Amino acid sequence: MRLLVGSLFAFAIATLIGLGATYIAITRGAAFGALKLGAWTAWPKTGTAAADPYARATIARTGQLPIGLGDGVGFSAQHDDAGRFLDGRCEVVLSGVTPPARFWTLTLYNVDGQLVANTVNRYGFTSQEIIRRTDGSFEIAVAPRATAGNWLPTGGLERYLLVLRLYDTAVGVSTRAGREAPMPAITTRACP
Repeated sequence: MRLLVGSLFAFAIATLIGLGATYIAITRGAAFGALKLGAWTAWPKTGTAAADPYARATIARTGQLPIGLGDGVGFSAQHDDAGRFLDGRCEVVLSGVTPPARFWTLTLYNVDGQLVANTVNRYGFTSQEIIRRTDGSFEIAVAPRATAGNWLPTGGLERYLLVLRLYDTAVGVSTRAGREAPMPAITTRACP
């Protein structure tokens, strides 16, 4: 009898630990095969048949459709290049260039993956509408107050997430091209 109770207790503990670890992995986006470029992170295999079980479970839980690897790759950033979380009360600047891509979008989301409400109804930029410098580089101010040039309003949100989607690009297809890809720098300029 003691052996049966001990076995059931061990089984219950193992089940709780396994389910708890799986829940944490799914809710925190712990997929395998991450491609990190500065503050930006992508999971190129998420949109393929080779996606790991945690990535598939995350897709099933959130209902968000990933970009197929043949179509492009999506990078996300939750912190700046110095490691500070992106704060909507601060002025954060994205500057530089993007990797070669036919088209790209930059979108601002809250930490739950929803668009951030703001008075001007601007939720992101595309590669076709951005104001660029003569050398092709750009600067985007992500801030609660309007600034001249490319401005993306945060609505004063405490924490947010930036998602840069590159369409028809070689980034993510080969590891070497991915590691050499120039990504926009993320710098926090002014914070109250």
